[in-house]
Amino acid sequence: MTLGSLANGSSISSTFLLSGIPGLEHMHIWISIPLCFIYLASILGNCTIVFIIKTEPSLHEPMYLFLSMLALTDLGLSLCTLPTVLGIFSIGVRDISQDACFAQLFFIHCLSFLESSVLLSMAFDRFVAICRPLHYASILTNTVIGRIGLASLGRSVALIFPLPFMLKRFPYCGSLVLSHSYCLHQEVMKLACADIKDNSIYGMFVIVSTVGIDSLLILFSYALILRTVLSIASKAERLKALNTCVSHICAVLLFYTPMIGLSIIHRFGKQAPHLVQVIMGFVYLLFPPLMNPIIYSVKTKQIRDRVTHVFCD
Repeated sequence: MTLGSLANGSSISSTFLLSGIPGLEHMHIWISIPLCFIYLASILGNCTIVFIIKTEPSLHEPMYLFLSMLALTDLGLSLCTLPTVLGIFSIGVRDISQDACFAQLFFIHCLSFLESSVLLSMAFDRFVAICRPLHYASILTNTVIGRIGLASLGRSVALIFPLPFMLKRFPYCGSLVLSHSYCLHQEVMKLACADIKDNSIYGMFVIVSTVGIDSLLILFSYALILRTVLSIASKAERLKALNTCVSHICAVLLFYTPMIGLSIIHRFGKQAPHLVQVIMGFVYLLFPPLMNPIIYSVKTKQIRDRVTHVFCD
């Protein structure tokens, strides 16, 4: 930052200001009530899924092991944003230090890209189950599933690890107000009083190499699945095979649609209303952890039966 900017009244700050819903600040305390229920339902739902899969030996199969990974990832995402979101809406605390902000965005992005990897792994599971049913047990062994999980986690951590350090080297000045109730890399970097070209390029590279590649591979998997299903003579068997994919397709749409939409708005939609960014941000981080346990409990008989047994017996 130059001496001229200091003379004009700007100062370097080590604190960011998070935002709630613009124009509805007087309603934040009331909005915090449904937000509390959403977080409670998300945490309870994902913990229930993990508990049921862990304690029920019949569910120790690839499909459910990947589902437990998805539930753990969603649980982590909920816990990452809970302190700042409820802090703003319930007691009006907007300040967040740089270090806390960088730590939060690291975990948010890391878990988001981990979820993308898990959804790709689940698509591979459905591909093997439908297209290579005789080799399902020999291909997706517990060892292979463990390696897939570790590789997914390693990829996410390796790609996101540089981001906090790339942001920390910048000076930040002026009005350091973020658009959301939590920190995101694409938002924080725009507040820097420096050239952010490297961060922008690296951020785009991370998006393409994770969400971009994963979504294309998921589409490719379902193209192969659809080809196999259409070759089945029996209509009942075709519907049965496709029905095993419905929950996963819903989870994919819930995750990728708001994530891609939010990324496009942040990078290219500068004229988009601020309220649209805020709503897309909440949908992106709150709805997948809330809806995934509901979808899998409703659409998967084994999970539904165990949930009913846990809460009704």
